[in-house]
Amino acid sequence: MFAAYRPILSLLRGTAFLLAATGLHGLLLPLRGQAEGFSTASLGLLGSAWAGGFVTGCFLAPRLVRSVGHVRSFGALCAAGAIIALLTGLIINEWAWIVLRMGTGFTMAGAFMVIESWLNERATTENRGTVFGLYMMVTYASIMAGQMVVAAGDVGNDSLFMVAGILFCCSLIPTAVSSAESPKPPADVKLDLKALYANSPVSLIGCFLIGIANGAWGTLGAVYGARIGISTAEIALMVSLVVVSGAAMQMPVGRLSDRMDRRFVLAGAALGSCIFALLVFFISPRSGALVLFLTAGYGALAYTLYSIAVAHANDHASQQDFMKVSSGLLLLYGFGTMVGPVIGAFLMARMRPESLFLATAMAHALLCAYTILRIRTRAAVPEEAKEAFQTLPAERAVTPEALRLDPRGPAEDDTATPEEAKAA
Repeated sequence: MFAAYRPILSLLRGTAFLLAATGLHGLLLPLRGQAEGFSTASLGLLGSAWAGGFVTGCFLAPRLVRSVGHVRSFGALCAAGAIIALLTGLIINEWAWIVLRMGTGFTMAGAFMVIESWLNERATTENRGTVFGLYMMVTYASIMAGQMVVAAGDVGNDSLFMVAGILFCCSLIPTAVSSAESPKPPADVKLDLKALYANSPVSLIGCFLIGIANGAWGTLGAVYGARIGISTAEIALMVSLVVVSGAAMQMPVGRLSDRMDRRFVLAGAALGSCIFALLVFFISPRSGALVLFLTAGYGALAYTLYSIAVAHANDHASQQDFMKVSSGLLLLYGFGTMVGPVIGAFLMARMRPESLFLATAMAHALLCAYTILRIRTRAAVPEEAKEAFQTLPAERAVTPEALRLDPRGPAEDDTATPEEAKAA
């Protein structure tokens, strides 16, 4: 049995290095920018640029892979990621960083699509759920590990930029030495807003608003920590705890949503996220322990919202439409992450650091209000018609290609020949 998973474990090792590199680089940039005196607006644009590059990469990367193949594409994209990481250490300029950050988003989208399509090719109908679960575990653990590296270094010198470059290069090795056949090219990504709204208005509006909140926090959370005066180690722990607490609450909240109208759970979790955010805004904590407690509580609720919204959309969709609906919502989430950092930066520049949470609170309050409005407009889905809840990472480091691994998706033809796969 272990031999069957050996090629997948090799690919997951490459994914772990890639996610650790992005976690480290993504946390390092706002901290170093804050230390260099960059404006709040430019720090917010770092997140918007990354999200814009990532969404663009989701649309364009499949064409690159079809042109030069998986191995060459992956090698070029990861090498570009390493070059950009090193350049950000050499060129300390806020506008140069914004342009480079967009390049990082694009290259990471392409690299993730390659590795996710490879995982899909190696997975079978029988083990697809296990592979999906392993991929989610690697996603959370590696991002957290990369972020915690910041606590062991000094953001004031260039060593952490070099470490990020090394991790990007390390991600090349497992794929470069793999003897597995290249998988079939990733499918083109399409976005049909009219069909998504007809399927589930709550999920369409919800994923965009969730993207705004998570994008604001993901980009400016470290800046908030630096400006209230907590240590670099506490900032790294705070950012990681938000993701980990959200991951830990996914299944309890998911099981609850399986037993009742998911929209009640979505509205309740959004309201809870709003309350935690407003607590931070009004209390203005300066103690590291209290900041960690409040932000962990915030993440435990806020980082479950995306999975609930997608599950609700799939309750209304047929199995054949799973990929179209889920990938469309993922792209809407990505568009939200472009807007969120701009709103958060605007409020932080004109008020105090805790205004970041005012931005997330507004998004979550709108989500709660709109969900309640839709509950009064549309009947609930019968429990027997619901799809099984599945954990999805509320991070930007996932492409629509990863959704093919989701056990709820239509089964792949595992018996396809290499010629058929090539023609697909």
